Amino acid sequence: MNVSPVTDLPEIGAGDDLAALIAERADGDADVVCMASTIVSKAEGRARDLADFPAGPRAHEIADRLAELSGDEKDPRFAQAVLEESTELLMDEPFLLTETRFGHVSVNAGIDRSNVPDNDILLLPKRPSESARRLSDELGVPVIVTDTCGRPFRHGQRGVAIGWAGLPASRDWRGEHDRDGRELGVTVESVVDELAAAANLVLGEGAGGNPVAVVDGFDVDGFDGSDNLFRAVEGDFVRQALRGWSYAGH
Repeated sequence: MNVSPVTDLPEIGAGDDLAALIAERADGDADVVCMASTIVSKAEGRARDLADFPAGPRAHEIADRLAELSGDEKDPRFAQAVLEESTELLMDEPFLLTETRFGHVSVNAGIDRSNVPDNDILLLPKRPSESARRLSDELGVPVIVTDTCGRPFRHGQRGVAIGWAGLPASRDWRGEHDRDGRELGVTVESVVDELAAAANLVLGEGAGGNPVAVVDGFDVDGFDGSDNLFRAVEGDFVRQALRGWSYAGH
């Protein structure tokens, strides 16, 4: 399997034809196209200014508390944007951990403050899998919309899928057997996350990054799976624990 970046893409703006811009620059065949959520958001007009989010009492309360903990001033309008992009606030100190409207759990509802040249912030796509479906139809190959995300119990970020179309999210190995003949009972492989992480290695970060990578040599039809990716609350014991947790730091 080969993963290679699509280079020389221009700065993306609202209304740009992403599929056409990628198709013009992609070399060779692609089995999957992975693209950073930032360019999908920009094309869909999700770049905003903080003035669009006048802060309410809860946002002021959050910003004041985070400023007290960090020693740095916090803009309550940013907290308001996070609240408006979230369905649940899982942690409100020492940082904001939220569930987005499409089920992804991330810090600050995934709102980005970097690489937004003409605005203050960039929101995630409203419905990333719908965006992926549209782009997949236009490009004629499966599409994964990626973002970088931290991980519990580990340092650093890695690429994850927040939207996908044209392939299952996961491969279910349950019922198959290992090399010793033992039946697998719990293994469900998150294929879209693994492809997103592989793509992130060549997408890069910061000023030198590329927002699109093509994957060649991956058999998207070679397995059965499901589109289950985000855990339901009733089976998410970490989230249940967070609901009863309070910050005891300084």
